[in-house]
Amino acid sequence: MSKKTATEITNNIQDLEEPPPSNLAVLISPHLQKLAKTSPAVRKQFYPCDKERNCSSKAFIDPLLEDQFIKTKGLIHKYPSRVLIELTLTCASYCRFCTRRRMVSDLQKLQITEKDIDNMIKYLKKHPEINEVIFSGGDPLTVPQTLQLALQKISKLPSIRILRIHTRMPISNPILAKPDLLNTIAKINKEKPIYLSLHFEHPDELTKETIKLVKKIRQTGAILLSQTVFLKGINDSYEVLAKLFTSLAQLGIRPYYIYHCDPVKGAEHFMVSFIKEIKIMTKIRANLSGIAYPTYVIDTPNGAGKIPVPLDFWKFEKKQFADFNGKKIVVR
Repeated sequence: MSKKTATEITNNIQDLEEPPPSNLAVLISPHLQKLAKTSPAVRKQFYPCDKERNCSSKAFIDPLLEDQFIKTKGLIHKYPSRVLIELTLTCASYCRFCTRRRMVSDLQKLQITEKDIDNMIKYLKKHPEINEVIFSGGDPLTVPQTLQLALQKISKLPSIRILRIHTRMPISNPILAKPDLLNTIAKINKEKPIYLSLHFEHPDELTKETIKLVKKIRQTGAILLSQTVFLKGINDSYEVLAKLFTSLAQLGIRPYYIYHCDPVKGAEHFMVSFIKEIKIMTKIRANLSGIAYPTYVIDTPNGAGKIPVPLDFWKFEKKQFADFNGKKIVVR
């Protein structure tokens, strides 16, 4: 599907009166369209708004500096022992707060072939210090054949001990998950652990269809984690996040990270006050089981590292912090 085609699909969505106000196309699955009719939290995540046009000088196109660390097509090597592999720039639906909105939905920009995967393997062989591979994108589950091929080939490397897949498909369009892919995950997981990191933002996303798919994924033996981003007007409350994290833990999904929203151009209106986030996470830590509590981090803009944020049990500097390399970063 080209970017133009995705936009054409967008224009057929009921209640969407104009094209998206940014380079990020709009693609909203029938599953989410139906859910958005009753859930404002879901609607705000996927339907564009005029606020996307408001970009300040404090926002960035590539806040995580990923483009500087591309080593071969589709492979980003930013941290010593792990790499991120982008298998596609498409998703089942496009989140308006996407960190990679500079390129996600521009499908002509990244089409991974078997030759590209072989080039990735050559790079991994030259760097035996790398023991973990993270498949991302876009959403790698939208290209199941490419993902299967990459899993099968890369899992054979002795140096690679951990495989991770980041996806939002169980939330955005659960009917797209392919049995063949789940079978491949189950087979490889017997030899090397596969972690599936599922991106949840609000309890409304836990529909019966999503829960059904989560249970199928659990049967593969994969270890399930979740990631969440603080989003203004969507999940910036104790009640919403406590319900979400408790529900995920009860489904066998370990809440892993919750992020301070990246300062991405076009997504600044989603950013929550840092002080408010700390108060919410302090209350959650005081009331929820450790199993249901994710690590609260800032993925350093124009820096290096997911930096854990202290809570109000301690007195600490709330205006700036240091990244992995000791660089001073001012909090937004």
